[in-house]
Amino acid sequence: MCGRLAVTLPNDAMAQMFSALPANNLPTDPNYNLCPTDQIAVVTGGADARRFISMRWGFLPHWYKTETDGPLLINARAETLAEKPAFREACRQRRCLIPVSGWYEWQKDTDGNRLPWYFWPTDKTPAVLAGIWQSWGDGTNSCAIVTTTANETLSKVHHRMPVTLTPEEWGLWLGEEGHGAAQLMTPSPEGRFTCHRVGKDVNSNRASGAQLILPLTDA
Repeated sequence: MCGRLAVTLPNDAMAQMFSALPANNLPTDPNYNLCPTDQIAVVTGGADARRFISMRWGFLPHWYKTETDGPLLINARAETLAEKPAFREACRQRRCLIPVSGWYEWQKDTDGNRLPWYFWPTDKTPAVLAGIWQSWGDGTNSCAIVTTTANETLSKVHHRMPVTLTPEEWGLWLGEEGHGAAQLMTPSPEGRFTCHRVGKDVNSNRASGAQLILPLTDA
């Protein structure tokens, strides 16, 4: 699963990159330790224009009576996305783009210690993750990251990875270019992303700062 994110990208630059209209309440950037239930900036499509808006990271199905009424749905598996009652309507009608700088995964060592790794684009461009979203309750917008089987390189740390999209694929995922988004839910090509061990400070959801994504020199 993808359980923590780094978002260091200026909101105004991201809105411009996606040709999207930015909302006034976008999360403060940068955030090197964005956690589930935090607000995250996402791109949605529309009949008139794309929009860059804030959403809760943690998908809330319409039948939840409270935000804690069921499991915390931060990820949605590509293999079952169109079948799961929580996700199938959003899969068809409400897909979004989630731009991040990178994401964290944890690997257990032989002693059971959780060792954090940071994954990021090799070319240092933004990583654009495939997402789905839902409007819930009083109008709260929430989202989940679509995941798939990790490619060979990343599977050495974790068996899952986010579905990532190139600029040529954004329109199709947002539903702007007809049908066929399902074909995009595949592992990224080898070499597009890399990873390195980082310090255990990020194990705390209260940790912050650019040092969290720095390579662990004694790993």
